[in-house]
Amino acid sequence: MATDTSATKRPAGRNTADREPADREPTGHERAAPASSDEPASDPVLADISVALLQLRRAWAKPDLMKRIRAQTPTETGGRPLQISNLMVVNAVAALTAAGEPGGADEPSCEVTVGAVAERLEIDPSTASRLVGHAIDAGLLSRRPSPLDARRANLGLTEAGRRVKQVADRFRRAYFDELMSGWSARERTEFARLLTRFVDAAGRAPRYADGIDKIFEEARAD
Repeated sequence: MATDTSATKRPAGRNTADREPADREPTGHERAAPASSDEPASDPVLADISVALLQLRRAWAKPDLMKRIRAQTPTETGGRPLQISNLMVVNAVAALTAAGEPGGADEPSCEVTVGAVAERLEIDPSTASRLVGHAIDAGLLSRRPSPLDARRANLGLTEAGRRVKQVADRFRRAYFDELMSGWSARERTEFARLLTRFVDAAGRAPRYADGIDKIFEEARAD
């Protein structure tokens, strides 16, 4: 005899409140969930983070930053306009210089080499050498022989390089302040803490770039 599953009799072991109407509209996350039981269950929070990071990358790829920096800095040296790679090198040299500031009169002055810039930017030495050369040609960096090893160059910011960094920092602070204008001080502090924690974790496990090839390999295999 067929089992009665009418509205007055529910299957044993399941609460009536847990049963959802058949015509209920699925949520956005449910619509995005994989249909196959072979696929791992997706975490909607991680999916939201992934989408947000992709949108952030597209937004920051726009050339507004360099346009504003160019407008507020002296005429470029060498006839070439400032590039985002120039700013990357300037920031790297500034950070390395600040990290190596002497703590006392008896300590040797800090030294910033092309190799240190390569490590800071996580690029190969030949690429770092080329980018450093471009920044020197643009008048943003100075290069003088290392007092410790004559085969190495000791890099430093020129006055134009310091100006570019100051303008970039000011623009970045104003931009973030505008984006977070409705945030409380507590929210800003917590966001900074969590974002720093996230970036530190990504730096310790930089697998995403290597995973791109695996994505296409698995997609072709399916």
